[in-house]
Amino acid sequence: MSEEILINSTPNETRVAMVENGMLQEVLIERNRKSSIVGNIYIGRVEKILPGLQAAFVNIGQSRAAFMHVTDVCSQEKLIRLEGQQATTQNDVSLPPISKMIHEGQRIIVQVYKDAIGSKGARVTCKLSIPSRFLVLLPDEPNVQTLSIRITDEEERERLLGHLKAIGEDSKFGIIARTNAENSNFVDLQRDFVFLNKLWKKVAGRIKVGKIQQLVYQEFNLPTKIIRDFISKDVKIIRTDSFTIYLQLKKFIKSFVPEWSGELEYYKGARPIFDFHNIDDEINYALKKFTPLKSGGNLIIDQNEAMTTIDVNTGKFIGFKNQEETVFRTNLEAAQAIARQIRLRNLGGIIIADFIDMDEEVHKQQVLNTLESYLAKDPTRTYVHGITQLGLVEITRKRTTESLQQMLCETCENCQGSGLMKTVESVCYE
Repeated sequence: MSEEILINSTPNETRVAMVENGMLQEVLIERNRKSSIVGNIYIGRVEKILPGLQAAFVNIGQSRAAFMHVTDVCSQEKLIRLEGQQATTQNDVSLPPISKMIHEGQRIIVQVYKDAIGSKGARVTCKLSIPSRFLVLLPDEPNVQTLSIRITDEEERERLLGHLKAIGEDSKFGIIARTNAENSNFVDLQRDFVFLNKLWKKVAGRIKVGKIQQLVYQEFNLPTKIIRDFISKDVKIIRTDSFTIYLQLKKFIKSFVPEWSGELEYYKGARPIFDFHNIDDEINYALKKFTPLKSGGNLIIDQNEAMTTIDVNTGKFIGFKNQEETVFRTNLEAAQAIARQIRLRNLGGIIIADFIDMDEEVHKQQVLNTLESYLAKDPTRTYVHGITQLGLVEITRKRTTESLQQMLCETCENCQGSGLMKTVESVCYE
């Protein structure tokens, strides 16, 4: 987790930087003109059914209609009741046509789980969930009591499951214990559950009397959400240059994280906080295709519509012993750098890493293990799918918001994003 959290706020945007061991690991940006709506719950209206895609468009009051797949329409329990099936697992339930589940013009309660990216509208679901520090409340899943997959210790899992069963025994809501719940006590979990119940009661009241396109639940603003999700004993200091945010976070920490032993500081320096900590320089480096490695090697990172490709090169690194050892050392360093760049650039979807070819299987496995161990620190769900026959490593990462490049840059009007232009010779011949 982050050792230091820096928060820069201006009238137009708020930026949060998470720093570990003096290195920037992640940057999150929220602009007033285009803030994230992930987690918000709306009263929507079904605008159009697409039977061929088993999907629908939902009007939630945004500039573009939101997209919803049949799997997002309702919970597995509701599907079982709808079809009257006896199922032992979720996969046993066949999906009915979406036109039998919802109809055009229908009032529907949806939650955003992916922001609008590029030309695509937001993605929404009817499977509502409201998070707090330790728990996530599932209003429509009364039989669910489970844990985050990041909690791996079996004894801890059994202990937490026992607490969840005790807390949710007489409840009509489902609950999930978040990664933050690890090593928490029953009293903390119980307090979280009571808070979430009160919050849902307010949301349910708004839903009952609300109108189409109305926002009935809004996720916390960026600084508060970061503190809720990432604050831990590893975080030593939180610095912000906004006195308003400082007071807001002070109140939030006192109410929700009173046991936190770190320091909340209001930054009063003459230099901008991101400039003082060299965060702006790191952000500018993260927008470039070329990323140097300390050894002399480099990464070439290309983002496009379908996927992101990362090419590893030895560059100026000539090694010490032989070619295999040189390649292995470069790939090992590149694995660490790739994990950091994926998180820093907020890359999502399909990511292909082209490491330099290695002959020894033990070296391939070591590089793969290093990549997986560093990606495990990423709070966003990320999977490494192994090495293909061509020696490419396939990675998938959950995409919920725009990447850093999409957020800060726009397509060049001259080359339309290709980065290429015809040579003088070609133009002359034409």
